[in-house]
Amino acid sequence: MHANDLYLTAGIRRLEAGHAEQPLMQRAGAAAAHWAAALAGDRNRPVLVLAGPGNNGGDAFEMAGLLRQRFFDVRLVFIGDAGRLPTDAAAAHGRFVAGGGTTLRQIPDDEHWSLIVDGLFGIGLRRAPEDDYARLVINANRLAERDRCPLLALDCPSGLDADTGCAFNPTIRASHTLTFIAGKPGLHTLDGPDYCGEIRVAGLDLDLPPDEIADGRLLGPDDFASRLKPRRRNTHKGSFGNAGVLGGGKSMVGAALLAARAALKLGAGRVYLGLLDGEAPTVDPNQPELMIRRADTLLQADLQALACGPGLGRSADATRLLEQALKAPVNLVLDADALNLLAEDGRLQGNLYNRVGVAVLTPHPAEAARLLDCPLRDIQADRVAAARELAERYRSHVALKGCGTVIATVDGKFWVNPTGNPGMATAGMGDVLSGLIVALIAQNWPADLALLAAVHLHGAAADRLLAEGVGPVGLTAGEVIDAARQVFNAWVAERQPR
Repeated sequence: MHANDLYLTAGIRRLEAGHAEQPLMQRAGAAAAHWAAALAGDRNRPVLVLAGPGNNGGDAFEMAGLLRQRFFDVRLVFIGDAGRLPTDAAAAHGRFVAGGGTTLRQIPDDEHWSLIVDGLFGIGLRRAPEDDYARLVINANRLAERDRCPLLALDCPSGLDADTGCAFNPTIRASHTLTFIAGKPGLHTLDGPDYCGEIRVAGLDLDLPPDEIADGRLLGPDDFASRLKPRRRNTHKGSFGNAGVLGGGKSMVGAALLAARAALKLGAGRVYLGLLDGEAPTVDPNQPELMIRRADTLLQADLQALACGPGLGRSADATRLLEQALKAPVNLVLDADALNLLAEDGRLQGNLYNRVGVAVLTPHPAEAARLLDCPLRDIQADRVAAARELAERYRSHVALKGCGTVIATVDGKFWVNPTGNPGMATAGMGDVLSGLIVALIAQNWPADLALLAAVHLHGAAADRLLAEGVGPVGLTAGEVIDAARQVFNAWVAERQPR
């Protein structure tokens, strides 16, 4: 199993069932105890452990017993019925009690904690905690904030859907999450990053068959490393393709300029920019290398890849030009108003579905809802499922943007991207992403790998700026372009033999 593998809950249950003869709960408890001991730090304060009524509670019992063996002062709260615990969890409870541990029915009022451990529900809960369990979640969050101590969630913060990343009310707001067997997509998308804190995976030493295939992947440079190669010395601008950007309607020229500048600075040999605004400038003074022309003439250029949508607008001319682009033998990246026009016009949808070659779509959640003709809440309720449905319906590779962007390809595979930060929630960021994607496709990257690399790079560039003190407040899309160039070149350099 690869460290970046992601499994939905059904897949985790299948793996657990296939290894039922192995002491998985003891291994989970040992892994949790190891990290908990490092997090607890202050031995003058006790550790608070919350154990639930299922197997997540069993993991907590195992961990608590091992911490006691290491001479930690442990207070374990268990409000369930020991007689109704699942078999393995009941055995863990028995070992904890046999080792001298006792359970409490409520959190002590007069203690201050070095560490709080959430072992209530993990991935086993697909709804909001209720009644006494809800109160435990609320109090755990309150006490962790009061005592400024770590809050460690076992497998998944209780109240967070491990498949979708939807956080119910209330949900444990963990500072650290130790997830078992493999990663889960919900930890990395939608609300997951706000509730999980630092995430580690404890694989529990499962011996998987060589043909075992994970449900998805946590996106990283290894997923496109085969394309991170240095340029040959004997090259010229024609070696790196011609990228086009179609957009820039009235009052929206800046969006197209951002996309074109990003394409140029990620290495496209030439970048042609077709602007719909008849009063738009014919030269970009900040990037005079761009070849600006009227939108009607853009497709006359010899393009290897074309991004449609940044600042395109929804005029009759925009619709006509999009239809021409859909019929042209060029690799396409569709964003912004190109997606909105597509959602409104069944004829354009047919042109996309039946065209030769696979396109790339980069919707934000509201655009995805228009494309699937459903409420926005349905998109966010299951981002992985929505991205996969878009890829299938439109026969295109898809990046469903947002916290933990989900990438789905036409063959049903999915990735969740972990890079990026709140500074990216500003105008123009999506235009820069379109430019990065079209640049890589113009340089003869396969469309799926170009999408993976550009999404990861986009967030990594913003993260680099954040580390340098730029943002998150006030980070601009234009600043990400130069940072993306730096990060990309560093990736290439890191993978070359010394």
